[in-house]
This record gives sequence, structure tokens and C-alpha cells, in this order.
Amino acid sequence: MRATLIYEAGDVHVADVPDPSLHEPTDAIVSITASCICGSDLHPYRSKDASSGVARIGHEFIGIVEAVGRDVTTVSQGDLVVAPFAYSDGTCEFCRSGLYTSCVRGGFWARGGVDGGQGEAVRVPFADGTLVKLDVEPDDELIPSLLTLSDVLGTGHYAAVRGGVREGSTVTVIGDGAVGLLAVLAAKRIGAEQIVLMGRHQSRTSLGVEFGATDVVTERGVEGVQRVLELTRGGSQIVIEAVGHLPAYEQAYGVVRPGGVISRVGAPQYDHASIGFPSLFGKNATLTGGPAPVRAYIEELLPDILEGRIHPGRVFDRTLPLESVAEGYRSMDARESLKVLLTV
Repeated sequence: MRATLIYEAGDVHVADVPDPSLHEPTDAIVSITASCICGSDLHPYRSKDASSGVARIGHEFIGIVEAVGRDVTTVSQGDLVVAPFAYSDGTCEFCRSGLYTSCVRGGFWARGGVDGGQGEAVRVPFADGTLVKLDVEPDDELIPSLLTLSDVLGTGHYAAVRGGVREGSTVTVIGDGAVGLLAVLAAKRIGAEQIVLMGRHQSRTSLGVEFGATDVVTERGVEGVQRVLELTRGGSQIVIEAVGHLPAYEQAYGVVRPGGVISRVGAPQYDHASIGFPSLFGKNATLTGGPAPVRAYIEELLPDILEGRIHPGRVFDRTLPLESVAEGYRSMDARESLKVLLTV
């Protein structure tokens, strides 16, 4: 079959790889119909050393079940399914508490010999705990929004939930990528009253306004912090950091109100940040977040998509065939595209 491989920074393309097969009775084989490129995929695209070897890549997909192991009971051949960006057994203590990304037997796609999501098919470990059946007809207009359940919508929702968003909250979202924009949508869905979006790309922030942002701040650094403090009358109760770079975290600390919460879901691209008096301690602030257990939210968010109350698939602004994945990476890296959907 064909699948995306990353060789080194800037070198991603599709090549032939072995077809997936069932290894365990809890496995399933899924033929992928739609996948996508994530902002976090750009981190290795920008930094991978060739000496680390060729690797699979991709972690968001929708597809049709082609085969199941003898112990799989929740999905069957022919089912349309969506997979969260982490697989999990669904039975361990962490899964039972909703923290699927900490599953004791789970893991992440494209690691440890597990298939990546940007390909023609994938072996799914722990199919019962991982896959969610979609009782809908495959619809070209609906699929993009359903695909966001795999990562970016669930991650934005998790950021809002962990931050404590509720009716009347004031929220600041740092980052106008797909996760940041869907954090805006999630905060609005829950009932936030004021949502400040910090971003500099007009096409993206305009979509953020349509998703529910009440204010847009294009400034960064000290100027950006000061502008948010003015708009929120002293600071934001909840700050969602959806970038993962240290300046974004520093902005988050700058705009959070004393006693507030920083909910961090941007994969950190730094080793540490100060946790001394100037950060967190001095403001009695709380730092939360982490790899979003999106499996916990798929059934909750799905009806709003199916009934047309939210349209998270609008974050996809370009669609390419799998064979053109290199162009998708290039255009996202150059910020010509917000998020690229790949058809298989």
C-alpha cells in the first residue's frame, strides 16, 4: 500500500510500505478514506534529523473497517469509523476516568512500529477502545467536520473544559491555528461571554470571529499583553495556549488574571518554562492541559456536528490527494494553508 514517510526535515513523500495485517485478536484493519496534516506534524517536518531514520507520520483519520480480530465486538467490517489521535484499550484505570492519552497499554500513531494515519490503511490496536462507529452515510460535506473529532475539535474542547470555561467566562485563546480556532468554537459552545483571540493572520482570525471570538488582538509580546489586559479589564480568567512555543506561554502568563487558569494544549517545543515567583506562583495561577484525551469527547460532540449546530470542518482550507502530501506540508509550513485534508 501507499503511505506517507518522513525522511528528514523538509522531506516528506508517499512510498510503498507493507500492507497492514492483524497482529492481535483486539486489532482492526481500517481502509482510510480521509486523513489530514496536523500542526504538530510540522514540528518533525521542520527539525527531523536524517540520522534518526525513516518514519511513518500522521495521526488523524476516518475510514472503513476492512477486518477485525476475533475479540473485537464494537465495530464490524464495513463500518465507517473515526479514530482519535491516540489509541487506547478503553479498560484501564485511566481510560475509565476519561484520560485516554494516559492509557497503560495505549500509545500514539506512527510510533513503536504502529502505522501512521497518512496512508491507505492502518492497523488499529485495541479497536474496541479506540474506534468510534459513525452511523452516517459518507458525505463529502460532512466528512471534514467528522474528521476534526480525531484531534483538533476534541483538543480545543479539552482546552476549554480543563480551563473551566462556563456560562459567562472570559477566555483568551493564543494561536490562530486549527486548534486555537476550534478552542474558540468550543468556548463559545460552552457559553463563554468574552473570547479574545490572539492571532495575526486575517483569514484565520476572521474565521475565529465567525466561530465566536468577540475580540481579535494582532499584537504580540508586551503590546499584545497590554491590549488583552485592557480588553479584559485586568486579565483573562481562562487562557488557552494553543501554539506550543515559549513566547506563547509567556504571553499566556502575561494575560492571565490572578487566580486564573492557563490551559496549555499546544505541544511544547521547549524544555522548560519558569515556575518560580514570576510565573504561576506570583499570580496564584493554575497551569493545566496536556495531550487531549479526545476519545472522551467524540460521542458528546458528534450530535452537534450531525445536527448542524457547529461546523468545525471549516478549518480545512485545502484538499489534496494523498499522493500530493508533500505539497500539503509545504503549504502549511509556508502558512499558505491553515489545515490540509488528504483524500485517499
